[in-house]
Amino acid sequence: MYDTKSMKAEEFISHQEIIDTLSYAEENKYNEKLIQQILDKARERKGLSHREAAVLLDCAIEEKNQEIYALAEQIKKDFYGNRIVMFAPLYLSNYCVNGCVYCPYHAKNKHIARKKLTQEEIRREVAALQDMGHKRLALETGEDPVNSPIEYVLESIQTIYSMKHKNGAIRRVNVNIAATTVENYRKLKEAGIGTYILFQETYHKESYEKLHPTGPKHDYAYHTEAMDRAMEGGIDDVGIGVLFGLELYRYEFAGLLMHAEHLEAVHGVGPHTISVPRIRHADDIDADSFDNGIDDDTFAKLVACIRIAVPYTGMIVSTRESRKCRERLLHLGVSQISGGSRTSVGGYAKKEAEEENSAQFDVSDTRSLDEVVNWLMQLGYIPSFCTACYREGRTGDRFMSLCKSGQIQNCCHPNALMTLKEYLEDYASEDTKKLGEKLIACEIEKVPREKTREIAKRHLQEISEGKRDFRF
Repeated sequence: MYDTKSMKAEEFISHQEIIDTLSYAEENKYNEKLIQQILDKARERKGLSHREAAVLLDCAIEEKNQEIYALAEQIKKDFYGNRIVMFAPLYLSNYCVNGCVYCPYHAKNKHIARKKLTQEEIRREVAALQDMGHKRLALETGEDPVNSPIEYVLESIQTIYSMKHKNGAIRRVNVNIAATTVENYRKLKEAGIGTYILFQETYHKESYEKLHPTGPKHDYAYHTEAMDRAMEGGIDDVGIGVLFGLELYRYEFAGLLMHAEHLEAVHGVGPHTISVPRIRHADDIDADSFDNGIDDDTFAKLVACIRIAVPYTGMIVSTRESRKCRERLLHLGVSQISGGSRTSVGGYAKKEAEEENSAQFDVSDTRSLDEVVNWLMQLGYIPSFCTACYREGRTGDRFMSLCKSGQIQNCCHPNALMTLKEYLEDYASEDTKKLGEKLIACEIEKVPREKTREIAKRHLQEISEGKRDFRF
């Protein structure tokens, strides 16, 4: 039984509905009339149903596929402009009691170096991240009630927010931890987190249970219903995603969009972000042993169709992907990327040669944050370190209403330029600074409201004089 408003995982992610959807999409992949109708609806910028989007994903008419890519790029520009939000993951601990067969943190892996950061080590990590120029972090930790209880996570968040190093400050902490209780989500909300992120890994229940044979994560329903508990606990913004490569990508695509539809139907707010990681080699994990991997062309089409189906959502791609792949995806819908990332516990404060074998996955894009910022600007993007919406209370339905109406750009564009200016003044190489100053001078004139534009210009001058942290 399929019911988008049901609170039961197997009803809002209905296996039979997904099978029927995939069959419908397969039957209509050459149906030019239907595909055109769906594209016409998509151009209204109000999104598509999972079934409509599945037809676009399966579309086998090359001319229509080019329309899909062009529309995805235009929708991304309409909602997010040319801004790309920057962040970095921070791994607190890799102790884990689960048996996930695709993750090196699994409990049976006896040769990975297990590590849990002390609060002093967290301070050193944060100082290293602030010295790079980061303002936004995504906390990561394995599931272990002894080594990583909720109290440890909360203390770590407090430590991160308390750190003021030179001109650095982490202004937003997003949290990616295992599914937990409404009470614990309330505690995370009170701690001042931004977005709560949890990847489904796979929406295929039978596969999910095989991939998670032991540990609390084995419970498909508890994991899949986590976002409802998070929102019940007062968290406004949640981020979803699947690990492409575990199950057939068409199935995952439909399930992902059904999850987004469920959140919108029940809470009035869809996912703040959607992440699209692909499985990667890691310690004790051979990615080639999973036979559902997707090539770059399929991956690009997935991103484009997600952008069209859920136009308001932020889309995230990490350093799992190469520079070439990330550049392609930026055009098709991605609005947030990581830079200078380390996926090991304690990887920022330590030199690379000193790092223990504690990484969660292999990084493909190994460039520094400055190199990534420089590259983005060469491509015509504005690297944004902005956290203003969260700090101004523009979260949840307030953010979504502004985003869907296009009004958010009146805040985001000048905020992106001001945070980029901070980065240029405090952290950038000489070449990056020259490139950035030129970009800011051009982009500031594109701020639509004259009053906002003049205030932003004044703040940019004040930043060059040493002042910090202006926002609209």
